Amino acid sequence: MDVDTRVQDYLDDKLQSSTDFETLDSLLANVKNQQELLKKQLDDAKRDHDSAKRKAQQHTQSVRQKAQAFQNEQGDIDRRLLIVTQSETSDEAVEKFEASMEKMRKLDVAAGYVELLKEVDGLKSECTSQLGKSDEAALEPYKRLQRLVTSLQPLQEAAEGAAPHLLDHIVRQVQDLRQTIQGHFSEDLEKTLKKMNWPKATDTVPMAVQREWSTNVNRLLNLQRQDLEDREHAAANGTPDSEPPALLPLEVMVHPLEQRFTYHFSGNKPTNRLDKPEYFLSHTTDLISNYSGFLDNAIQPLLVQHFRGSDLAFTPAYIDATSAFITALLPMLTRKLPNFASQVSNQPQLLSHLVHEVMSFDTTIQETFAYSPISPSVPWRGLAYFLLEKCGYFEQWLSVERDFALSRYRSIIDSKEAGELDYDSVASDATKPTKAAIRVNDLLDTITERYRTLSSFGQKLRFLIDIQIAIFDQFLERLRASLEAYVTLTSAIGRRMQGVTKDEQTQLQGVKGLDHLCRVFGSADYLERAMRDWSDDVFFLELWDELQDRVKNRDHVSRNLGEVHEIKQKTSAAVGGDESDGETQGALFDETAASYHKLRVRSENIIVETLTYNIREALRPYARISTWASLSSNTAGGAISADLEPTLRLLEEYFGFLSKAIGRIPLRRMSRQVCHSIQNFMWDNVLVRHSFSTAGTVQLTTDTTALCALIDRYIGQGQARLGMRKLLEGVTLVSLPIRAEIRREQPRRSGYVAEDEDESSAWDEANGDLEDTEQRKMGLFEVERQIFMDNESARLVLEQLGLESLSESDARAVLEKRVEVAS
Repeated sequence: MDVDTRVQDYLDDKLQSSTDFETLDSLLANVKNQQELLKKQLDDAKRDHDSAKRKAQQHTQSVRQKAQAFQNEQGDIDRRLLIVTQSETSDEAVEKFEASMEKMRKLDVAAGYVELLKEVDGLKSECTSQLGKSDEAALEPYKRLQRLVTSLQPLQEAAEGAAPHLLDHIVRQVQDLRQTIQGHFSEDLEKTLKKMNWPKATDTVPMAVQREWSTNVNRLLNLQRQDLEDREHAAANGTPDSEPPALLPLEVMVHPLEQRFTYHFSGNKPTNRLDKPEYFLSHTTDLISNYSGFLDNAIQPLLVQHFRGSDLAFTPAYIDATSAFITALLPMLTRKLPNFASQVSNQPQLLSHLVHEVMSFDTTIQETFAYSPISPSVPWRGLAYFLLEKCGYFEQWLSVERDFALSRYRSIIDSKEAGELDYDSVASDATKPTKAAIRVNDLLDTITERYRTLSSFGQKLRFLIDIQIAIFDQFLERLRASLEAYVTLTSAIGRRMQGVTKDEQTQLQGVKGLDHLCRVFGSADYLERAMRDWSDDVFFLELWDELQDRVKNRDHVSRNLGEVHEIKQKTSAAVGGDESDGETQGALFDETAASYHKLRVRSENIIVETLTYNIREALRPYARISTWASLSSNTAGGAISADLEPTLRLLEEYFGFLSKAIGRIPLRRMSRQVCHSIQNFMWDNVLVRHSFSTAGTVQLTTDTTALCALIDRYIGQGQARLGMRKLLEGVTLVSLPIRAEIRREQPRRSGYVAEDEDESSAWDEANGDLEDTEQRKMGLFEVERQIFMDNESARLVLEQLGLESLSESDARAVLEKRVEVAS
């Protein structure tokens, strides 16, 4: 029914109208074609199905046959395995068979080992048999053995150490063979050296033995070359030895020199003295100097010829004869030093002397003979590094040097003249430090020289922090305590609490008190400048750069040092900081120098406070003068006021001392503050408090001129006028004549030296060209009328008078004190 339905649907679709019957024939033909095509497809599908079915049956049959054959074979194997292993079950038979196979495998490996050992023994026997007959032929089997060992090592690592005993045996065999060959070649070279009368100093090899000499040296170099190349390869991969080995020919040449060295510098020989390590060290340098000519003529050409064109030609210890000779000599010193150091380790002075002599030897070797065995760009670490680091004497030596430095420091500060100012050690216009400060600085300079040549960064930084900066800190605390003691003993509360006696108070009054303060100020200033200079020294710059590099790019600064923050506290907060514009910021003494700077600033402020307080106290009687308005013209201006004399004597005493004890620049800085204080006192307590007649103004002018002249005598021409400008302009204004032609006098710049460019510029801008000051023709009442008229006219008249520091209110306050104006 389903087929009928589909046929009906097909006919309904194709025959929908009467006209469709006209195409009925073509429709029937099309249906027949489709029917034939479908039959053909059906026949092809049946044939494919039959073919696939036959192949599946054949495959199944083949698999069954193979499975049957496998089962038959497995059964046959099981039967034979049971018979061979004499077992009752298959599992038991398998275990026994696997054990047998493991034995077979081990036997095979053992056979391989035996073959390898046979090859090694054969090469060794061949090499030994050729010695004495053909030395060049003897080297060929030795080199093959070397290559064999070299090839076995990576195989051993890949096999996780499967054959350690075999490899160790072969290595020992090669080493024994190497010793045999080296001994034979060394004996030949020794015979040649005896013919040359070695170690008698000579510059050339005799003609009769030149060929023999060249042959024997080249044999030893050829024997050692593979080892040297292996070392250079390891160094290129980042695993170098500490120092290059000595060349074999040089070892043979050095042997009689070592015997002579041992004879002279061992036992009870007079040359073997514990207090004279320089004996055996200078003997070594003499050997290098004496044989340098022979090395250049006899050894250098052979080294160049042998190593030219190879990677070894870039290592001075191989290609340079003098460097190779030094490398061969150093082992006798490395054997001598530990024994020598152990004998003097309990005697601090001898141990210190030994270390410094070794450091001096290192410097001589490097500077005189340009010794740099690894590369010219890699400095030699030296015997001092070997003694201090590898032999472990650094901490003991550092303790000795620290004790010496501290004892020397205590002797400096305990000396009677330690606190005295040293007027002869610096320039006359510089701040004078104490003798203790100078000696402490010299002590620290000496300490720098004692560890400057160390090759270890950690050791140098330990010296810097544990000794130099530690002494700086101790001296800083001493200065700070001295300043605090002065502050305490000069204050009223401090005197009562401390129970200060009158004698102690006297010691801190006047110039004696200033001397006490100047000692602190001068010492702090001197050492602060010394530290700034040290920070620019090449040695400390390199140490700073190395510290920065280690903090930024390495996991640790040094195993001998503490944490980075501790180093920052001792040296500089800029440790590990970023660089600005490619320039290194900070220095090793930043923190210490900053502490001394704070102490210097504080002591300077206390000096200024002491000066201003005492001067103001001395000026109080002068401020109580009340006769300014009643002075007669006959007595005014002829002499300085009697009440000002104590102040002038005090100023002369103070500035006379300060001009010698303090440098020109800080003294001008202090004097300016003192002048400001005098100006404020005189302005508030004299100028605007009392009334002045014409005679009174003349006397006031005389007094202020005397004050300025006295200060200028010690500070410099014009300095006092610069510090009291407002007061002097006020005196000028109040001293205007009633009717007269007046000239506004300004201080000239002769003798004036600006402290810096900013001050000089400010002076020029404020005063203009003082040499060309114009004459002013203005009287008191004319000025008074314009001053009190309004602010604009007041400013104009002040400009005409050249009074630039006075404001309009100041000018009115001053003019009101003139009796003629007030009346």
